[in-house]
Amino acid sequence: MEQNTPQYTPADFKGKQAVRWCPGCGDHAILNTLHKAMATLGVPPHKTAVISGIGCSSRLPYYMNTYGFHTIHGRAAAIATGFKVARPDMTVWQISGDGDGLAIGGNHFIHAVRRNVDINMLLFNNKIYGLTKGQYSPTSDRGFVSKSSPYGTTEDPFIPAELVFGARGNFFARSIDVELQISQEVLVAAARHHGASVVEILQNCVIFNNGIHNFITDREHRAERTIHLVNGEKMLFGKDKEYGLVRDGFLLKAVKVGEDGYTMDDVLVHDSHTQSNFLHQQLAMMDGHSLPLALGVIRDVESEVYNEAVEAQIADVRARKGFDSLRSMILAGETWEQK
Repeated sequence: MEQNTPQYTPADFKGKQAVRWCPGCGDHAILNTLHKAMATLGVPPHKTAVISGIGCSSRLPYYMNTYGFHTIHGRAAAIATGFKVARPDMTVWQISGDGDGLAIGGNHFIHAVRRNVDINMLLFNNKIYGLTKGQYSPTSDRGFVSKSSPYGTTEDPFIPAELVFGARGNFFARSIDVELQISQEVLVAAARHHGASVVEILQNCVIFNNGIHNFITDREHRAERTIHLVNGEKMLFGKDKEYGLVRDGFLLKAVKVGEDGYTMDDVLVHDSHTQSNFLHQQLAMMDGHSLPLALGVIRDVESEVYNEAVEAQIADVRARKGFDSLRSMILAGETWEQK
């Protein structure tokens, strides 16, 4: 941060409206973490816009002292894209749930990632439709019983990381609503990334899907079932960092350091900046069972940014064609009069 940058506190980004989420909802923790991340970044509230779709998570703009836009179902990414192209000087955050972002908004999601629009996309994943009272979502597990699948779903879920990598994403991070420090860390990193950033936050819905992430978040087992990846550091996990990730041919393997001939030298070092996404994708797809669920910044690679390319193209065409307005551009082509 530059010396002359104004210093902000989380309170500077808090809106005046009462927060209307259910008591105990994971959204409360994410909101507080976002306020802290914004204060750390030092971008003024009037230079920040928060854009959402429809869903419980999409109420978040009301609780921000920034510009905000509560848009329509599934269209947050499209509107955030247009906003960023029109106002490249603004920092843009997009808030979506797993239903809003990956069902009706799935097409917009993958294309915002593919285009590499410079927006920060936060995906709140509670594996349920909460606002509409408990229907299964695109991330609900096969066999999941809900109001819209009383006998269990008969389909496999989307894995958000898989969509991001399939769309050639350059930034992907993950956290859990109860991991406040990691959440703040990845939100700051997402905002500092130049291009589209996606942060998946596993979030608990206390009313319609309470405990859905307990296998991961349970305090007794969290250290063994998750791994906090930090660029440049060894991939270690466990209560005493006694386990590590090593290569097993083309696959990853979890081992106990010091056993079966494995030493600290065998443990992989995380490099979130390498251009190849082969290892990043493997890390992002770990699920907490045979391999720990990866938290933190998994991939952070620079690439050409869509809104900057559009801005450069407009400047180039104006210079070459002499356009000074939309009218002059339209009239430059073949025209005729109707009498």
